Amino acid sequence: MGTAGAARKLASAAVYGGGGLSVLGAGLYGVLVAEAKLARRAIGVIADAAPPDATGWYGRGRPGPALKLALLGDSSAAGYGVDKVEDTPGAHLASGIAARADRRVHLREFAVVGAQSRDLADQIDKALPTDPDVAIILIGGNDVTHTVTPAQSVQHLAEAVRRLRDADVEVVVGTCPDLGTIKPIAPPLKQVARTWSRRLAAAQTIAVVEAGGRTVSLGDVLGPEFDAAPALLFGPDRFHPSADGYRSLAAVLVPSALAALGVAPEAEVSLEAMRGEGILPVAAAAAEAARTPGTELDGTEVSGAQRGLRGRWVELRHRRRQPASDVESPESVESDDPAGSDDTEVDPASPVA
Repeated sequence: MGTAGAARKLASAAVYGGGGLSVLGAGLYGVLVAEAKLARRAIGVIADAAPPDATGWYGRGRPGPALKLALLGDSSAAGYGVDKVEDTPGAHLASGIAARADRRVHLREFAVVGAQSRDLADQIDKALPTDPDVAIILIGGNDVTHTVTPAQSVQHLAEAVRRLRDADVEVVVGTCPDLGTIKPIAPPLKQVARTWSRRLAAAQTIAVVEAGGRTVSLGDVLGPEFDAAPALLFGPDRFHPSADGYRSLAAVLVPSALAALGVAPEAEVSLEAMRGEGILPVAAAAAEAARTPGTELDGTEVSGAQRGLRGRWVELRHRRRQPASDVESPESVESDDPAGSDDTEVDPASPVA
């Protein structure tokens, strides 16, 4: 079965019920579960110390009102393995958005090391009262290593996106990375993991777009770049990214976050055929995104209709990466208030995960 068909069935299983094992095959899933357990033993025990919290104000001296970001997910969102807050994905995301949008940014980090997709519900409970403009979600790796069925994983993610969109929060989801590059997963099962993760990423894409969010393929981060330079882009446990890896991850997500916020550069507004961009049914677009890392998908309309005979219409984009911005340290209080700003200060003492 092709990736598009497999992803469509997996996404349907998440929406309408069922374990979703028929998509992967019970034998294939069982092999991956066994390999995941071996990989976890190779990775070792997660350290007790939490990563630096990137919550705070960025873009000091820039005009307001501030853009409010919520960062949700697992260790890949929290920045597990780095010691300085400036090396976390949150700091890279907030600094990059502030620089590209020329706006102040307030980031709240709700990501938890070890979180699975089912844990997004608790994180959203904490995030919604802060009234974010956009939520960025990175989740899925722990679902694999804890033997969560793919359909369950996708269902939890879809529910999370629907809750956020119902609250008028824009959503950007970084889909499941290419697990075939993880060093503790030994050959010949690397290809199994690669095929499985691409199908899961495609199913995540369908579910997220159907729920009103947009997705970005992260295979470009945990894909060719990581495979080519594992010593540089993976941390000491060979599973979590290094500081350089988190910088690469943020660089993929910033352009799509700007688009979700409505502050993307004018050159990024129109589709460009020369970059392979266009409008496709969601399943076909999801399969293409799984094959072409760095692809963003977002729902759209064709002749005033959101759906065609083959499902939801989506825009497929390959946004240009921008040069890395200088990374700021977050401030707990916004001290700059340029003339004409009408934003209200966000209480930095309110609880975050």
